[in-house]
Amino acid sequence: MQEDYRKLPKQELDGALGKLKGWQVKNNKLHRTLEFGDFSEAFAFMTRVAIEAEKMNHHPEWSNVYNRVTIDLVTHDIGNEISNYDIMLAQKIDEIRG
Repeated sequence: MQEDYRKLPKQELDGALGKLKGWQVKNNKLHRTLEFGDFSEAFAFMTRVAIEAEKMNHHPEWSNVYNRVTIDLVTHDIGNEISNYDIMLAQKIDEIRG
């Protein structure tokens, strides 16, 4: 487990959600669905996110159907809670998406 994972208190999570694009809490996970022009665009996006996630050693739960990518972020190492790393990865995803 990484030493700096920490669960976000509700107030901090709410503040972070206000700064993220299109993210919400769904089923106790940070959640977003993105649509692209086609499968290739969606897959290219996932590849860019995968590289960043691997650098962070923090990986999304996600799926891809044709042009849609559904992402859920939660930190398993702290009991399936939303952590500071989930927010950081969501910010990276937003940067990649543009």
